[in-house]
Amino acid sequence: MRVVIVFSHPYEGSYGNAILRSVSKGLQKANHETDLIHLDNDGFDPVMSREDLQAFVARKPVDPKVIDYQNRLKRADHLIFIFPVWWDAMPAIIKGFVDRVLSPGVVYDHHPRGFGLVPLLTSLKGVTIITTMNKPHILYALLTGNLIRKAMLRSVFKTMGYKNLRWINFASVKSVSQKKRESWLAGLETRFSTFN
Repeated sequence: MRVVIVFSHPYEGSYGNAILRSVSKGLQKANHETDLIHLDNDGFDPVMSREDLQAFVARKPVDPKVIDYQNRLKRADHLIFIFPVWWDAMPAIIKGFVDRVLSPGVVYDHHPRGFGLVPLLTSLKGVTIITTMNKPHILYALLTGNLIRKAMLRSVFKTMGYKNLRWINFASVKSVSQKKRESWLAGLETRFSTFN
C-alpha cells in the first residue's frame, strides 16, 4: 500500500514530529510505501493567489508544487494528515493545502446530475487525520463540537465522496505525563504496523 502523509509542524522537537516518526515506523514494519509531504520543510505557501484561483476555476493548476502534490495524491492508497490544533482549528498551512491542492478535476468533480461531488482519486481507500491539542478533548467537543471532524472529515472528504474516514486526537498533550505520551506513541506504532 502506498501511504501519503501530509505533515505540518514547524518545530522539529514537537510531539507532532514524534507522532510522525511512530506512524512512519509502524507503516515500515507493515511494508507499506510512504511518501511524506512535509509542508513546513517544503516552504508551502498556503495563500490562494489570483493566479491560483484562476487555475482552480480553469482546472489547470499552475504552481509546480501544487502539481507535484496532486500527482503524489493520485498514487495514494491512503492519506494521513498529522498536524496540531491551534485555536480549535487546523494551522493555516493545512487549510491552504486543502484550498490549493484538493481541487476540482483532480481530487473531486461535480456530480453529472448537478448535485453533490464525486471522488476522482480512484486509488484512495481512506483518510486518517491525527491531531494534537493542549485542550482537554471533552472541552473541545463541548465548546467547538469537534471542529476538526466537521471541517476536515465531513465538510471536505465526506462531501467529496471518500469513505473510510478516521480522526485520532491526542488531547491535553502538555499536561499529561511523559509516560502517557510515550504510551500513545507506542500505540500508534503498533496500530500502523498492522495497518491495511
